[in-house]
Amino acid sequence: MKAAKAVLSKRKKKSSKKVGLAPGTVAYVGDARDFDAAINVILYSETKDQEIKNASVKDIKFEDPAEGVRWINIDGIHQVSVIEQIGQTFSLHNLVLEDIVHTDQRPKLDEFDSYLYVAAQMVTYDADSHQIVTEQLSIILINNTLISFQELPGDLFEGIRERIRSSTGRLRRLGADYLLYAMLDTIVDHYFAVLEKIGDDLDEIEVNLLNEAANQDINDLHSLKRELILLRKSIWPMREVIGSLSKSQTFQKNLSTEIYLRDAYDHCIRAIDTLELYREMSSSLMDMHLSSLSNRMNTVMKTLTIISTIFIPLTFIAGVYGMNFRNMPEFDFKYSYAIVWIVMILITLMMVRYFRKKGWF
Repeated sequence: MKAAKAVLSKRKKKSSKKVGLAPGTVAYVGDARDFDAAINVILYSETKDQEIKNASVKDIKFEDPAEGVRWINIDGIHQVSVIEQIGQTFSLHNLVLEDIVHTDQRPKLDEFDSYLYVAAQMVTYDADSHQIVTEQLSIILINNTLISFQELPGDLFEGIRERIRSSTGRLRRLGADYLLYAMLDTIVDHYFAVLEKIGDDLDEIEVNLLNEAANQDINDLHSLKRELILLRKSIWPMREVIGSLSKSQTFQKNLSTEIYLRDAYDHCIRAIDTLELYREMSSSLMDMHLSSLSNRMNTVMKTLTIISTIFIPLTFIAGVYGMNFRNMPEFDFKYSYAIVWIVMILITLMMVRYFRKKGWF
């Protein structure tokens, strides 16, 4: 619970940075970064490709390339001046720029007259800490130019870059709409990788709980439940984004890209089904743990109750003959002590036999 409260406090602290600012104010909301924003450009067509690393904003022109596709990637949205220059170059609305630098943005699709804005959450799984790591991705699609904004260097799209460099597949033949699909499809594919890791952790916790519940396993289960909630916030809106793209009349896409978007939508539905299954499984494991604790407590209480019940008549007999009155005729009898012991043992045996006959132990 302390970890959950810490996460909530952190989110509140992030959101509080925008309190009192006018709508459209481009103010970075996120963790502090200590590196300069980097701009990398990839120009490609069916016959050629070119990469420009560490480009400047001045090198980027508003006009589409003469042929093929231009992919502009910006790593580091914390440098607001760079984002504002990009916005001025491509005439982006201030509300879009505001969403780009807000790292807790909900995945969504906004359609404008001359461009599309897509917000998504890239999700990876940290095996060491058993935690989900999210990073916001913002995409602007203007004709044959795609601009992506990321929080950190390094992403999930190196496979896409390799396909562009090696001229394999459809990327080099199709337009920027297919590049947008490829990026969204890569994000959805990584949902399954994260869900697979969570499933393995749930299986391990289930085995441990069936053997003997440990505090660490319960803590891990609580952490996984929180991570599943975080993952749900990323996957469910992504379904809406992909569905809206496939049905959009503004989004310029060819027929093949539309088919692939529908396939990505199906993958997103599968990921949601798996997510909900794991959420139910985590709740069931928690119920199983609580039931196991209750059963063990009942067993302990039953054992203590049986022992106490057996000792009630024995305590009564010992109490009667421990009162030290002078006129007790049993004290003068030679075999009184032995008889008391025999009676107590017989009572114990009879009660044990009765409890076993009833199936109480």
